[in-house]
Amino acid sequence: MDVLMPVRTEEDHPMGEGKWQFLPEGLVARNGELVRFPECTADRVTGKTTVQEIYQASGIEQTSVPILFDKRDNKVVNNESADIMRMLETVFNHLGTNELELYPPNLADEIEEWNRVIYSNINNGAYKAGFSKLQAVHQQAHDAYFDTLNQIEAALQTTKFLCGDQPTEADLRLFPTIFRHDPVYYLRMKLNKAYIAEYPCLWRWLSDLYHLPGVGSASPLAHMKQGYFGRTGNNIVPIGPADYLKRLQDRDFAARRAVAIQLADAAFQGRSADELVALAQDLANLGK
Repeated sequence: MDVLMPVRTEEDHPMGEGKWQFLPEGLVARNGELVRFPECTADRVTGKTTVQEIYQASGIEQTSVPILFDKRDNKVVNNESADIMRMLETVFNHLGTNELELYPPNLADEIEEWNRVIYSNINNGAYKAGFSKLQAVHQQAHDAYFDTLNQIEAALQTTKFLCGDQPTEADLRLFPTIFRHDPVYYLRMKLNKAYIAEYPCLWRWLSDLYHLPGVGSASPLAHMKQGYFGRTGNNIVPIGPADYLKRLQDRDFAARRAVAIQLADAAFQGRSADELVALAQDLANLGK
């Protein structure tokens, strides 16, 4: 898999401004810093420097990513992430080394229902909230986003992943938005009602999924932050949140945080000693 630079072309580029580009050597971004990421590669298939050139060679007027490219026929065959994911986990599954079955037939209906809700209210919903120009549109997308987080939090109280004990396609489609929420979308998409760290079950799910083989290494946070903030406003990429990836090592971090807040609130309200001791014991148990 070839990986793009998260910094798009500027107006002096031969292909024009705002094009996805391959630039593993890095460049000086709009904030004055040299931006270079180890996961970024050249186009090792066609040798092109921009995505637009790859499309043009296939006779397609498109600019989006990802791209599934057929090396035998030397052309783009798909650029819809949901389609590509389904292909890789079904018809191409025998070529992989992972034994996970991400789209088992007996869970197909449940997966499709989660996919529908997740795409509308979470994946696409975050963009509707962040890029809308009307307050009413932002409000509607914002409310649907957090209502769905509450729905997912409730579902994860009784199951490890969305459809049972094993991750499925629905979990993978949910993961990118949830992973980016605290360090990116909370600010960039104006989804600042709550952090994922305020949802104990969702945080536990996020930690478990992040630590599956290959997931964490394919989720470069600095790369993502550069892409979302590097061309926004004054082009400055936020430093925090502090220790986000370190905290993801602890699947019970959010649960302990919630009990600690309850304990502090109870003490402030002058609750009984027995109630305070019970909450303190809950917190201690989560720390074991």
